[in-house]
Amino acid sequence: MQEAIDYLLEKDTIFKAIIEQYGMPTIPKRPQGFETLVLLILEQQVSIDSAKATFLKIKGSQKAIAPEILLHVSDEEFRNLGVSRQKTSYIKALATALLNKDLDLESLPTKTAQQVREELIKIKGIGNWTIDIYLMFCLQSPDLLPLGDIAVVNTIKELLDIHDKDAMEIHAIQWSPYRSYATYLLWHHYLKKRNRTVVY
Repeated sequence: MQEAIDYLLEKDTIFKAIIEQYGMPTIPKRPQGFETLVLLILEQQVSIDSAKATFLKIKGSQKAIAPEILLHVSDEEFRNLGVSRQKTSYIKALATALLNKDLDLESLPTKTAQQVREELIKIKGIGNWTIDIYLMFCLQSPDLLPLGDIAVVNTIKELLDIHDKDAMEIHAIQWSPYRSYATYLLWHHYLKKRNRTVVY
């Protein structure tokens, strides 16, 4: 991690300012597999805390969070647990893909980030944001900038006064091959500035 941070400090003054003000960022880690992807589906467009509360309700109501179990939970039961109809369909699409062997999560660590994206994007409801976070948190990919993430986009706007996503992408080329670490620093700034603590 230190090598990545030192590299970024040389490339962009915003990172020095973030570390001086708020200290070092947390590097988020999550286990690979179905459970984490279910949690990421729940986290789409809502806060991490609210998604986690729903996730724990599902976990408490079932023997396990496994494809063969969640596939047979009724839509009504999911609704009662706080899962929208849309996200219920995404969870079931993922469970179906795994049970049908259309997707093999265990093979993903041996693949490139691009190959992982091509595998996961085929599943209904799994888009680039979900894939970026899975790659970063579970597979520890070092060079991703999730511009589908509101906190990342807002922090770039605030610190660099760049408002166009294409321009953000171009600016961030200089952060490669450590764009994931740049993202952790941007999240760190976003959360600390708002006095928020997130447990990944």
